Amino acid sequence: MSKDKTPHFLLAILPILVLICLLVVNVKIYGEDTTYGSNQIALLVSAAVAVGVGMMCGFSWKKIQKGIVRSIQSALPAIIILLLIGALAGTWLISGVVPSMIYYGLKILNPSIFLFAACVISAIVAMATGSSWSTIATVGLALLGIGIVLDIYTGLVAGAIISGAYFGDKMSPLSDTTNLAPAMAGTDLFTHIRYMTLTTVPSISLALILFLVIGFNLDSGSDGQGVDDLLRLLESKFYISPWLFLVPVAVIFLIIKKVDAIPSLFMGTVLGGLVAIAVQGGVMKEVSGENDNYIYASYRGTVDAMFGGVSLLDDDYEYYQDVKANNEEDYLDKLNPDEASSALYINMLKKNESMYKKVHKLFQSRGMEGMMNTIWLIICAMVFGGVMEVCGLLAVITRALLRFVRSTGSLIATTMGTCVFFNATASDQYLAIVVPGRMFAETYRDRGLAPENLSRTLEDSGTVTSVLFPWNTCGAAQSS
Repeated sequence: MSKDKTPHFLLAILPILVLICLLVVNVKIYGEDTTYGSNQIALLVSAAVAVGVGMMCGFSWKKIQKGIVRSIQSALPAIIILLLIGALAGTWLISGVVPSMIYYGLKILNPSIFLFAACVISAIVAMATGSSWSTIATVGLALLGIGIVLDIYTGLVAGAIISGAYFGDKMSPLSDTTNLAPAMAGTDLFTHIRYMTLTTVPSISLALILFLVIGFNLDSGSDGQGVDDLLRLLESKFYISPWLFLVPVAVIFLIIKKVDAIPSLFMGTVLGGLVAIAVQGGVMKEVSGENDNYIYASYRGTVDAMFGGVSLLDDDYEYYQDVKANNEEDYLDKLNPDEASSALYINMLKKNESMYKKVHKLFQSRGMEGMMNTIWLIICAMVFGGVMEVCGLLAVITRALLRFVRSTGSLIATTMGTCVFFNATASDQYLAIVVPGRMFAETYRDRGLAPENLSRTLEDSGTVTSVLFPWNTCGAAQSS
């Protein structure tokens, strides 16, 4: 017979209080670098506290370990997607796909409407694909690059992209969470989507108005000459063509046809590598360091871009720093005339070094290797969430919340709070929809509320708040 017993509320909430304290300390000590190790340690220490509470209540280590493994297994698809996003970013850089998006985007968009346009573009693509992750991993990469060139604060650019992507995800019948929420609540998909318009359309409208107001009052540090310099640099470094857009279009088409995100992103990565081999010979030689054997250069350049990342302006930047340190004024004359892109970049650096350090980032990709810190964070988060769930600590806390339900308004508020709570503690948006959906479905029925009230609340609070927690799978992925 099981010796497990229900933990007291104060014991159940202890690991969360420990986590909050450690996160506050980490922010004070490490600042913006908290997600590069310190938060992972905080999650593991808090998980250890939760293990201690669980064992005090009779849970065996074997049972707790099974819960941890099950929790990590639930995040494996997200981890594979993250690795593929890293590889895709690498091949789309060397193939010229992202540089072409940036090139034509800079010709069309201006700083005043950029945030508004980024939100709308992301919303359209996410609605077509049903995936916020795929949207941010594809067009989001290019939009972020454009924002960097326009010298708009990166947080604002990310906010516009993510706002649009999550709106499109919520309103798309292809979205997994949009299908999951009505299934948990007991309503049908299209009733759920129609009911979500009551809250989602006003919220995205307010966001778009704010992005317009911010855009028209934005003091962008970029200038027309700087953008023109970058356009010439892109032309000299890459083969730029609208035909390259066929690669992202192919990925979007696959997702619209309900091909899973993992094979779709893999195909996008492979297509990017093939296009790079076909049309970006100079880039492949530069990445691989091989000028004579193009077969070798093609293989090494593509694989390097997938797993280890590439940086196409490092040599030029280091040369500029050496010249600057020696106070040499005639550095452009010393460049080989064939090195047109080098001359352009170094001339850009001379005009505005701080601005074009950002341009340097546009020619970098970290590949799969760049995603490893995020994967580490997700694994630690799922360890914490797994212990909290298997030991019944989350159930104790949510049952305590139900005591405050007195009216319809308080029921909806409690549902929302529970979804946010699960995003913060279980670190996964699916659990933030499934568990509260199961918990509250009967209560909504007993009160005579239509199930779409519950499904809408689950998405309004479960889906969109997931990205606001740095250790949640969504927050970690999008920040990377």
